[in-house]
Amino acid sequence: MDKLKNSWHGLLALLLAITITSCGGNKEEVGSESMISGTSSKTWVADKEKNAAGDKEKLTDAEQDQTMQFYADGRFALGAGSALQTGTWTFDQTGKRLSLQFEGADMTENFEVMKLDDDEMDLRTPDGTVMEMELQD
Repeated sequence: MDKLKNSWHGLLALLLAITITSCGGNKEEVGSESMISGTSSKTWVADKEKNAAGDKEKLTDAEQDQTMQFYADGRFALGAGSALQTGTWTFDQTGKRLSLQFEGADMTENFEVMKLDDDEMDLRTPDGTVMEMELQD
């Protein structure tokens, strides 16, 4: 009987350890709005891209050259080479949604924020493509 009881306690301990390990360290956390822009501004660059199936895609030269600068006052600037697009941005932390309203255009881009911390931001487009961004040094 003691042998069965010890086995049962060992199994419970193992299940508890698995549960604690699987619940800890969520890498898909979405932080606050200030993590996007910092106290004044932050510049982000593309690090990796994955298609809707989750397969890694090669970044184009244009994507590698593009920067996304977010200002704390709600403005943004997207730049690649000599091209520059500006507008305003909003972040819905609860809905995990980043919206970009382009200046002079009746167009808004919406992204699902899959991960956001001080130096990484993963954005999913409506077609399922995921762009993994990192803070520019």
